[in-house]
Amino acid sequence: MWRRNLKSLTSVWPSARQSCVARPPKASQEAVCQLVLVARSQRYGIQKRFKSTVAAVASNPSDLRSTWGSPSFDIDKMATLLDHDNHDMRKEFRQFVSDPVMIPKYNISLFEERDIALKRLKRICDAGFISVLDFKNNPLRIFAAHELAAIIDPAMTTKMTVQFNLFGGTVLKLGTERHHSKLLKGIDTLDDMGCFGLTELGYGNNAVEMETSAIYDKNTKEFIINSPTTLAQKYWITNGAMHAKHCVVFAQLIVDGENHGIHGILVPIRDDNLKVMPGVRVEDMGYKMGLNGVDNAKLFFDNVRVPRENLLNRYSDVSADGTFTTSIKSNRARFLTVADQLLSGRICIASMSQGGAKAALTIAIRYAATRLTVGPKGKSDTAILKYQLQQRSILPLLANTYAINFGLDYVKDRWAFQKTDGSEHAEVVTLCCVIKPMASWNLEEIVSVARERCGGQGYLSCNRFGTFIGLAHAAMTAEGDNSVLMQKVAKERLAVLKVSILEVPNRQDIDNPAYLHHLLQKRELSLFSSLGKNLQKAGKQGVFETWMYQESDLIQAASKAFGERLLSEQFAAAIENADVSLKPVLSQLYHLFLLDTIEKNLAWMLMHGGLSLPAGDKVNALAAQLCDQISPQALALCDAFDITDTMLSAPIALNWVDFNAYDNQGEVPQKSNVDP
Repeated sequence: MWRRNLKSLTSVWPSARQSCVARPPKASQEAVCQLVLVARSQRYGIQKRFKSTVAAVASNPSDLRSTWGSPSFDIDKMATLLDHDNHDMRKEFRQFVSDPVMIPKYNISLFEERDIALKRLKRICDAGFISVLDFKNNPLRIFAAHELAAIIDPAMTTKMTVQFNLFGGTVLKLGTERHHSKLLKGIDTLDDMGCFGLTELGYGNNAVEMETSAIYDKNTKEFIINSPTTLAQKYWITNGAMHAKHCVVFAQLIVDGENHGIHGILVPIRDDNLKVMPGVRVEDMGYKMGLNGVDNAKLFFDNVRVPRENLLNRYSDVSADGTFTTSIKSNRARFLTVADQLLSGRICIASMSQGGAKAALTIAIRYAATRLTVGPKGKSDTAILKYQLQQRSILPLLANTYAINFGLDYVKDRWAFQKTDGSEHAEVVTLCCVIKPMASWNLEEIVSVARERCGGQGYLSCNRFGTFIGLAHAAMTAEGDNSVLMQKVAKERLAVLKVSILEVPNRQDIDNPAYLHHLLQKRELSLFSSLGKNLQKAGKQGVFETWMYQESDLIQAASKAFGERLLSEQFAAAIENADVSLKPVLSQLYHLFLLDTIEKNLAWMLMHGGLSLPAGDKVNALAAQLCDQISPQALALCDAFDITDTMLSAPIALNWVDFNAYDNQGEVPQKSNVDP
């Protein structure tokens, strides 16, 4: 490193090489580093005195990152493994979004923030990186776009997921040719922006009880859409406040006084000039705690009339004379069918969360590798990534993120390639319901911990943790509250639970990942068995009270145990199939993931799981040892996420010294003054 610095200085200070070459490397490095800082100080018109080698070294974070050594694995092969699919598209997408127009802005108005989100999305759409037809031709491409776009702008990506998944996907899957011919092309180009009107003020998780009605008028062959009460207003409607022209309104379909349950109907809410349509009332929900590039709205319908043909009629239809026909017999089943797009929506949100997690970890670990503070001799010459405090806080989260990557890849494949006869659908539903909570909770923990571990720098908006906290909290609620989804996971897993005898590994030692995985299996089976017995004891009459009022902790614990076991299985499978050069570091990460999971549930493992006290006493020390072993590879493990500097656009992940050498006003320059 010192020779590279020396070479770079010859144009600034010709005598620099001559003044240092006769000294030993350590002294030369000190002299060179001081000269580097002199040159940079003069460049910004700043006169500084140098009192230590440390300040000079810290002046070039990119050089500090290079001192962590070469990776023990092939970064490109690891990136290919993590990307999983659509490798060429992902490469092109990364290059396309690594443009200064994608660099975040902070000191802007609400209107400008929304306008920027729309323009960025339009740019991505015009380049052909996403299409609603991908759901038929290449569904994994949809999820890839969500992961990468969320790194750039989670608000833009939220608009994307509503346009292409919730609105566009619903039109594609529930509509027929009469809807496709009018809308699919405009959905891809954003000429026909849409929104998804499911949630009501009074009816979120219990949407089947919504109040919005769609009454068929045989005389005019129209549906009359009405919001009868304040609680019936459509709420949190993304794209609704400014940009959407269409809304898929979910409503109680009533024909000749008979309620046929929830159906989706296309309702125009704005004309081509974006003027709100008669009978439609739009109220802007304004500022939120994050993702303010999303224009959320409250929508009211005052007896709005739409043609009969606006009913999305793939499964149910109403003829001109008012005859209702359906291929799905029960109202409950029809609701689950029309709301099915929420499943792929949960994978979209998990993908967005994974993109945010990778970005936040990369920012935090890059900074930790270059932020120097007190070392053994009292000098600020030690990177904080070498501290156990930093390693134990962040590196288990890196291991968890790798685990979620492999688990999410598995869920994506199961959703995209499930059998057409529907025999796998129930299991796929459970997988979609568990992966969104696991991914979004992981993101929330990462950004909270990383923000704290980056100190005051982490609190600056331009270092992006605030953006990703906003994404995490939106992700934990959108497309189903995480904890409520976990209730569904518990219900579905109980229905298929089979009590079995688990095979115990020969070597029952916490050094053995197979044994740790066995403990996760045992915990999952035990928790679900206990829950099943308690429900059986309550009897049919006591099920509701037991489920909702008495066993919430057990329900959540069992569902999370299922998710953890799933991630462990898929991590092990990924290692089994990985390139041989990747196996050692992946095995270390897998071991750390298992130990971290055991440590979080250590009390249960000691009381019920068969883990001995001496073994339990060693868990923390072994996890710390693994963190220490993994830390030299942490930067490379983040490099395998393949996130460009422009995609990160966080000064502490780049050259945070140069960034602070001028009056930056907390904004990242659109054409960077900061050398990477």
